[in-house]
Amino acid sequence: MLSGKEFMLCRSEERDPRKCLAEGREVTKCALDFFRKAKKACRKQFDEYATCLEWSSSEMDYYHCRKTQAALDSCMLDKLGIERPHLGYFAMPRVHHTERPRPEKGYRDDYPATPKVEDDFPRRPARFGTRSLAP
Repeated sequence: MLSGKEFMLCRSEERDPRKCLAEGREVTKCALDFFRKAKKACRKQFDEYATCLEWSSSEMDYYHCRKTQAALDSCMLDKLGIERPHLGYFAMPRVHHTERPRPEKGYRDDYPATPKVEDDFPRRPARFGTRSLAP
C-alpha cells in the first residue's frame, strides 16, 4: 500500500519518470501479488464478476453486477481478510510522510533584467490602426 503512495509522490514531484522506476516496479509487484492471491483464493467469484462487468453493459457499469460483487467481497473477506473500502474512501485527502529527499528546485532564484528597447528602435506601422490600449 505504501509503495503506491511513494510512487505517486515521486511522479508528482519529479519531472523525469526514469527517477521513479524503482517505485513503479514495487507497485507492479504488489498488484501482481494481490491478483495472484485473489485468483488463487476466489477464482470462481473473480471470473463471474469480471464476466458480468464485461458482458452486462457496454460501459462496464457496476450496478448490473451487485450480486456477483457481493459474492466476491464475501470471499475476499473470508479467505484473505480484505474488506472493500467504504464509498468515498479513495476521494478522502491524506498526508503521506516519506523518507525520500525533497527534489531540487527547478527554477532559478533570480532572473536577469529584461533588456530595454531603445526609443529609436524602428517600428513598422500598426496593422489595425493604433498601438495604444486606450480607445
